[in-house]
Amino acid sequence: MKSLKNTTLKLVAMSLLPLALAACKGEPAVSFSQDVKPIIDQHCISCHQPDGQGHVASGFDMSSYEGLMKGAQFGPMIIAGDVEGSNMLVLMEGRADPSISMPHGQNKPVPKQDIETIRLWIAQGAENN
Repeated sequence: MKSLKNTTLKLVAMSLLPLALAACKGEPAVSFSQDVKPIIDQHCISCHQPDGQGHVASGFDMSSYEGLMKGAQFGPMIIAGDVEGSNMLVLMEGRADPSISMPHGQNKPVPKQDIETIRLWIAQGAENN
């Protein structure tokens, strides 16, 4: 009887091993300083820094992690863990009125791959890492 229990336990453990490995694999951690900040610096910072046109209009300072998390005069722009409710993504992905989509005016859209990086960072908790 003891042998049957051990065999059953081993079979159950072996059948759960692939599921456990898949769960551990996940997405690689996205770094604010190495992955997200360079995207912001390339596509957003020219307007959304102190005294920049976007900062003056909205109060949204993207020059630092603290500024991003503070948000704009109209409310938060990033909600850690909430990619659908984070207004920065709403604007970047064109889910808002075209008159306020970002980047604004004649600036080129942020590439989808870069937006996905920011989405993943927000989904992972928008940490200052």
